[in-house]
This record gives sequence, C-alpha cells and structure tokens, in this order.
Amino acid sequence: MPLLVMKFGGTSVADLARIRNAAQKVKSEVERGYDVIVIVSAMSGKTNELVGWVNETSPMYDAREYDAVVSSGENVTAGLMALTLQEMDVPARSWQGWQVPIQTTSQHGAARFQDIPRANLDAKFAEGFRVAVIAGFQGVSAEGRITTLGRGGSDTTAVAFAAAFDAERCDIYTDVDGIYTTDPRITSKARKLDKISFEEMLELASLGAKVLQTRSVELAMRYKVRLRVLSSFDDTDELSGTLVCDEDEIMESKVVSGVAYSREEAKLTLVTVEDRPGIAAAIFGPLSEAGVNVDMIVQNISEQNYKGREKPVTDMTFSCPVEQVARARKALETARDAGTISYDALEIDEDAAKVSVVGIGMRSHAGVAARMFRALADEGVNIKVIATSEIKISVLIDRKYMELAVQALHDAFELDKAG
Repeated sequence: MPLLVMKFGGTSVADLARIRNAAQKVKSEVERGYDVIVIVSAMSGKTNELVGWVNETSPMYDAREYDAVVSSGENVTAGLMALTLQEMDVPARSWQGWQVPIQTTSQHGAARFQDIPRANLDAKFAEGFRVAVIAGFQGVSAEGRITTLGRGGSDTTAVAFAAAFDAERCDIYTDVDGIYTTDPRITSKARKLDKISFEEMLELASLGAKVLQTRSVELAMRYKVRLRVLSSFDDTDELSGTLVCDEDEIMESKVVSGVAYSREEAKLTLVTVEDRPGIAAAIFGPLSEAGVNVDMIVQNISEQNYKGREKPVTDMTFSCPVEQVARARKALETARDAGTISYDALEIDEDAAKVSVVGIGMRSHAGVAARMFRALADEGVNIKVIATSEIKISVLIDRKYMELAVQALHDAFELDKAG
C-alpha cells in the first residue's frame, strides 16, 4: 500500500468532536487506498496545563520527570484517536514513542531524533492494520527514559516518520488552511500560496511565521519530504492547502514570496569594545553558552576611536528575543568581570520588532533591498539594523511601526497578486 503521514495539531484534536472529525479525514485516506501513520499532538491547552503542574510541584524540577509528565498529553490523544478509528471500522492501534521505538538523544526537553526503526510498524501493517497512531513530541533515550522534543515537536515527528517510511506525502493539519504571504490578521490582502519552497519556508519559520516548526522544515528539506499544510476544519482535496516542496517543483517564483515578522525583539549594543582579533568570539561565545539566540549582528567603528584612545575600539550591536535580554546581560557582565572582554556601556532597546521579506527570486533579481527600504521610508519607518542572506532581507525597527511596515512591504511587492 502507498503510505501517507497525517499530523493533527492541538486545535485539531481539542475535544472528542474534533478527534472524530480528524478520524474521518484519516478514514477517507484509507478508503483511497493508503496506509496511514497519524501523528497527534496533545489536546489544545493540555501541554500548558501539564507544564504548569510540574512548575507548581517542583520549580527546580528533574528534567527526566518533566518529560514523563508533559509527554502524557500526546498519549491520551493517540489512544482516543485509535479508539475513534476502531469505532469507524478502521483497523488502527496507538503507539507511544518508546513502543516504536523513536530513538532520541538524552537531552530532556529538547531531544533530537537518532533513528526510527521500521520493523514494529511494518509488522503491524503486514497483519492488516491500516493506521498507526503515534504520540508526537516524544521518544526514548538510550537509557530507556521518555524524552520530549521541545515545543512544536509533533511537526518534526511527522516529518521524521515520513522520511523513515518513504511516505508519498506528509500532511500537516492545523487551524489555518495553508501558508499565507503574511499574517492575515495584519493585512486582509494576505494571499494563500499554492506552493512554497523548502528554503523559503525555512526562512519564514525561523523569522517568526508559526505555522511550521523550524526543525520540521529543516528535516523535510534534508530528506525531500513533500509537506502539505491544510486546515482540519475544511473539506480537503488533492489541491487544497499549501505544498512545501523542492524548488524544482515550482515553475516560476515571485521575487518575494512572503513577509514575516517577530514582534518581541531587543537591540543590544556594547559600546567601545576593544577592536582586536577574537573579540567577536569572546562576546558571542558566552552568549551561546547562556542559550541566547543572537540574530542580527552589526559591528561599527566607535566614535571613541577619534577621542585620543591608544587602541582602536568598536561598537558591537546585535538582536535577540526580549525574553532573553536578562540572560544576555548576565553573560556579558560575567565575561567582563572575568576579563575576557571590556566595554564602557551596554545599551539595551527592548522596544524593537523584526520584519523580513523572503523569496528565492531574490537570487536573480536586483533592487529588492532598494525597493524594501524605499517602501519603509515612504511610511516614515526608521531602520535600526539590517541583515541579509541569499533569499531574505531583515530589518529591525521600532515595534510601534511593525504592522505598518508589514502592510507597506506586502503592498510594495504586490504579494496580493498571484504569479
């Protein structure tokens, strides 16, 4: 039998009625001749509740027990989904991560896949079972302990199973009907894309789009797993949703495919850092060890160079999520106290947002940056920091202008128009 992987997120299995709705979609694929691996998340809100219970019980919790508790939400959903399918006369059974077994690293709360052996599931399909319902977000370490993959881990579970079982496609069912050119809540002109490349989706996911987890897109790109993002609340057919696929499957791409944003950003500047070889490593090494996700980086010659200093100095500016500012400050102060770096001041702006344009068409078209900067200038939006890659341009701006900037860029690149 050809095989599909179908993943249902928390809103898609939020209650028994929605589980029945999802099960009906699985049954439809079985009737079309597919064997199906179903990956389920915990029912909407359940993981947050479990995390809250852990924190209330033990603020300095044992990470192994944390995983044992928070993984239970997916187990409940998997069992209920299997029971629902059985009531629909679909041969199905549920599997927890350790039963497959989904083999992962031992990094509790942020484990990574090592292997998904096929033997156990293949044997059940050979016996006549048509559906394997897998609890997402979890696996088992070499020590035999339950592990979890971090938030959004069920997306990654689905892609990993699609790769391991050579699935024809991996369908990700969510509460939206596909990937849009930008957030429809910000501009009504946002348009659903029929197809988007792995690279574009990876950039959009890493820049703030929350439809797919970044790691799941990385895995799909590596193993060429065709992803389809679609709504669990609409009738579906072969052409619904958005297909995330290899660039070769897209006939002609617009210069820019989408506008992404991240609202809660901060800009930090180290003033008058010694300008010498290795200074960047001395700054960003401690930040990395502290778990700070540094994004945009700019190094400037400091005005202090012109004020009689014997050694050259520089100003180093970077961005990170607002929630990580305290961690960044502590790491930098510790490094200064240890004598590995020196600086006159640490300036912090916690009122920033990041807005980005993404498109594989940028590779072959000039003038994208000029067009972007002109659109922002026309709206009176000042740019604090700029970062670029081959297929994206990101700017850091005042947070109060974020929605205006998204709308302006969406209009400037005519993303409401197809083709």
